[in-house]
Amino acid sequence: MYYAQCPKTTGLPREVLKWLQSLDLSFYPMNVRRDFSNGFLVAEIFAHYYPHDFPMHLYDKGTSLTAKQKNWSRIERSLQKQNQRLMKEVIDGTIHCKPGAAELLVHDVYTILTKRRIRDVKGPTSDFTDQEYQRLLPSLARSTASKAIKNNLTRTEIVAEPDISTNQMKTEAILRRHLKHKAAEKTLHPGRFKVKHNLGQLAAKQLMPPSKDNVWFNSPSPGGTTSKLCSPPTWTEATVTFKEIKVRQPVKHSLVNY
Repeated sequence: MYYAQCPKTTGLPREVLKWLQSLDLSFYPMNVRRDFSNGFLVAEIFAHYYPHDFPMHLYDKGTSLTAKQKNWSRIERSLQKQNQRLMKEVIDGTIHCKPGAAELLVHDVYTILTKRRIRDVKGPTSDFTDQEYQRLLPSLARSTASKAIKNNLTRTEIVAEPDISTNQMKTEAILRRHLKHKAAEKTLHPGRFKVKHNLGQLAAKQLMPPSKDNVWFNSPSPGGTTSKLCSPPTWTEATVTFKEIKVRQPVKHSLVNY
């Protein structure tokens, strides 16, 4: 079965790819999220422009959380010497391999070093979730609540911020977003989810509001007067007459015990 691929916004534009190839890096990034997460390639890119401020022998190629945090801490200190900075949210998203974070960081690095901007790039307000990717998938292939939490709250993120309350709030936010999208899907496609209407919705659906085209006719009956809602005949229809039908009611005899 074929599923939609990740959105194109998660890839790098051709202009940025050509720029990376021209830098003659130690290895070419095949997986943007994985290869840029530890900061080694970012330091190597800056070292191409500022070799004295980014000594590469100080940077670690390891993929552990400790190695990543040390590399990025050195990069931020070196950038301060150049009066430059990268957004903390983008760096954290890159460290934890959040969707779209590494791509946005490479765009920022490209802008800082080349003084050129790329159009149609998401701003720093992105929440770095897999929401766009999930939207492209068919309903049966979308993440469940537990899978959504696993996708958007990484293990390294929990280790870097071990506070239980903070991680609990992150989990609740992911769960609320997932349930919100699920409720919207049920509203748009109730038949797919076999949504059953409650009594209030059924009553509102079957209720006929009174209008000037509807006329109340009274038809007497032995037990009293009964009202009935009928539509008046149109001018093209024949005249409708109502005839009273009398029904003899059975006589109820009381039983008397002698």
